Amino acid sequence: MWPDRRILDLFKTEFPIVLAPMAGAMDAELVIAAALGGALGSLPCAMLTAEKAREQVNVIRQRVSAPLNMNFFCHKPLSSDPARDARWKQRLVPYYKELGLDPAAPVNAANRAPFDAAMCEVVEELKPEIVSFHFGLPDRTLLKRVKAAGCKVMAAATIVKEAIWLEENGADVIIAQGAEAGGHRGMFLTENISEQPGTFALVPQVVDAVKVPVVAAGGIADGRGIAAAFALGAAGVQIGTAYLRCPEARVSGPGRAALSQGLDDSTVITNVITGRPARGIANRVMRELGPISPDAPVFPHAAAALAPLKAAAEKLGKIDFSNVWAGQAVRLGREMPAAELTRALAGDALSRMAKLAG
Repeated sequence: MWPDRRILDLFKTEFPIVLAPMAGAMDAELVIAAALGGALGSLPCAMLTAEKAREQVNVIRQRVSAPLNMNFFCHKPLSSDPARDARWKQRLVPYYKELGLDPAAPVNAANRAPFDAAMCEVVEELKPEIVSFHFGLPDRTLLKRVKAAGCKVMAAATIVKEAIWLEENGADVIIAQGAEAGGHRGMFLTENISEQPGTFALVPQVVDAVKVPVVAAGGIADGRGIAAAFALGAAGVQIGTAYLRCPEARVSGPGRAALSQGLDDSTVITNVITGRPARGIANRVMRELGPISPDAPVFPHAAAALAPLKAAAEKLGKIDFSNVWAGQAVRLGREMPAAELTRALAGDALSRMAKLAG
């Protein structure tokens, strides 16, 4: 039925569909629902403590007997720059005053930590079938331990050079993340956001450059997109934005409203939310200070000063300072349970591929 079965054989899922790990927008509930529908459920762990990750995995394991992907960031942590942070806070002062907040009040540090020894111990204990990484791969010692635990390793590439590097350094599967994709760009061998290729250009070039299976990501939100990805040589797809309007997603009321009104030109790539390029629904702070600003503190420290503004604005029903990460296919999203959506996506893709083959 599927023209390339390598992802199905490797992951042992019903469909070659990976639920994208979307930190801050989902938890175990969406993982469970997507897995029940036949997709590979992915748990985003970049914003979780080791204890919370363990708790979430236990919830998933109790509810569904399906393969699980635990996803981690593996950026090189950079210390915050007090002078840069102060300049950033100064730029935000008018917003603080407008919302009746004290700009001098202390803010909590941003909580996006890279994969470390403590999380590696959690992986060794829980033994998820798949472990995926964003922003490259962890150091060799940690990666070796992950593989020794029996986990397959998947990682994101935004250019061909990154895909080749990932294969050479131990990745079993490459996620080819086109510029259309929502959320943080997985860039790690380049910083030039203007040169990021789209999915249609990236996928076939990655397929030609590596021997491992390639999962296409970015702008795929229905059966047409899935069929197109397979036509380009992908063995699977990763889908995120299409799941954000499912009842199991953890998206705020204002965020859901923005997603439901999303159009093809509603998203931008910005660094003002976290300090690192990511695609999301354009909002006030992105328009007025960015979307790309040299003043934004390095990842993830830009998020700290925005947190009080985000909370205050969302109470007013606004996403002026919120990171509603979403891809360019946001308009194709549907409000339906995640298991039902997964089966609909797979059925539509198979139907379209059958017609094309006929």
